[in-house]
Amino acid sequence: MRNTNNTTGLVIAVLVVALVVRRQVRTRPVRRYGSLVAPALLGVVGAVGIAFGIAAAVKDRPLTLLPVVLLVASLAVAASFGVARARTVRVWRGPRSEVLRKGTAATTGLWLASLGVHIGLALWIDRAAGAGLLGTASLYAYVAVGLGTQNLLVRRRAAALPG
Repeated sequence: MRNTNNTTGLVIAVLVVALVVRRQVRTRPVRRYGSLVAPALLGVVGAVGIAFGIAAAVKDRPLTLLPVVLLVASLAVAASFGVARARTVRVWRGPRSEVLRKGTAATTGLWLASLGVHIGLALWIDRAAGAGLLGTASLYAYVAVGLGTQNLLVRRRAAALPG
């Protein structure tokens, strides 16, 4: 029998990352706070998802240390991808001295690699937990940490531009 929960989770993951990547490759201004709103909202949804994932995992058995360690490691990996992606985003001053940003093909490639790594870690977390969908439920937290890290570093680069 096919696991429709994992299939649904994969579809949602692909859609979320596709929307984020689409926005990343468009030229847009670097805003003082706007770049932190989406990661904050995703972080709240991610925290709720992790809470539900833990509740589902502990329904039948206690949660062991391994899935928790893997979950924390996955969030650290998300931050690492955020650091790498921030370096690939072009940042420059526009014709009216506004600061603009645009992701590159490398940014997109790193988003896709990040999605693949998350899927692998999510499956590992779920297998280690033995029940529930803790790994799959951590998607929004994973995207929030990675996108938040990336946006903070892009904002830092934007602030350092002369002019």
